[in-house]
Amino acid sequence: MTAIAQGRTRRAALVSATCALVMTGAALAGCSSEDPDAGTNGVGKLGPDRIQSQALTAARSAGAVRLSGTVVTSGRTYTLDMRLKDDGGTGSVTSQGAAFRLLRVGKQLYLKANADFWNHADGSDGTAGAVGKLDGKYVRVPTRDPAYKKFSGFTDKDLLLSGLLALHGTLAKDGRYEQSGVRTVRITGDKGSGGTLDVSLEGKPYPLRLVRGGGAGTLRFSDWEKDFSVAQPAKGETVDYGRQLPTS
Repeated sequence: MTAIAQGRTRRAALVSATCALVMTGAALAGCSSEDPDAGTNGVGKLGPDRIQSQALTAARSAGAVRLSGTVVTSGRTYTLDMRLKDDGGTGSVTSQGAAFRLLRVGKQLYLKANADFWNHADGSDGTAGAVGKLDGKYVRVPTRDPAYKKFSGFTDKDLLLSGLLALHGTLAKDGRYEQSGVRTVRITGDKGSGGTLDVSLEGKPYPLRLVRGGGAGTLRFSDWEKDFSVAQPAKGETVDYGRQLPTS
């Protein structure tokens, strides 16, 4: 074989080897990009029961969370926008056109609303008497009052999350989705009739979106671990209702 022929043979072999390497790299890159668990926390590989368990564990261990959306209970719809932490919570609640704010500091619960809310509660049309004094004030809710048990639950992080995040029926995975730019894995209870839960595939497996079974509301969870302050309102900002608060 001449030197020229040998050179051509070596160049051809080099080109073939280079092409093989390029094709192998492309194939590997393609496989990597098609792996739904690439770059995730690995929760998507788990079975649905373990996904739900890890989501609940992450939620319970978090120092703070923001919860917004709707909850339907006893035939009544509540629209919530609450920030919750271990020692308290604060935010707004709206139901049947009546809006009010809740603040819990330790065990002390306060309810703040305008005169229209208290007028409706009293069944009156004016702001005379006690109603006028309650307008825009933080009203102390006694722990023995039925309203305390009903409304304090909206400010209790562990109680609220434990009650909401349990799907019902047979659990199954329902693919990969995205919530506010974050990749999630979705699990369902009884094919959705028992609720659906989107769990983050990035960082800790926090719950990000919940659709409750039976049309009982949809909630979003955000600001995990973002601390906020809860403090007793100023003395001049608080009043006592003096009788049983409305819970209807």
